[in-house]
Amino acid sequence: MSGKKRLSEHGAPDESGSKQHRGRFRPGKSGNPKGRPLGSGLAAELRRAIAADADAIVAALVKRAKDGDVTAARVLLDRVSPPLKATREPAALPGMNEAGGLAARAEAVLEALGGGAMPADEAAEVLAAVASAAKVIETDELEARIRALEERCERT
Repeated sequence: MSGKKRLSEHGAPDESGSKQHRGRFRPGKSGNPKGRPLGSGLAAELRRAIAADADAIVAALVKRAKDGDVTAARVLLDRVSPPLKATREPAALPGMNEAGGLAARAEAVLEALGGGAMPADEAAEVLAAVASAAKVIETDELEARIRALEERCERT
């Protein structure tokens, strides 16, 4: 028994203290504490190879883009210019401000959509805003009703 390590009752070596029974590592302990050295993986190797020839790669992409290669142009533009975002002018709907309740406002949006005064995606956004306002009003009304009920219960 001179060459063998002494095992605990769970079968883990007593000396190291890094493993629990059944081969699991204890919390905070690793079987490879130093780990893989940073920059030793395939991605890091690829980055180094690209960095060494970056000027030539960019020049080749520019040449191909100028020759009509749409993919090369897209690669260059994706890296240089930010993506374009849709912008809209503020929407002015006739009857929206005069409409009394939320149902009347939703009706004004639908009329504008039907009459071609408003695109469908914009109408959907305005209708979603009207629906959100309805939920806020509904929640506010429910809160007031609950408060009134609680006050009535406290008086009795």
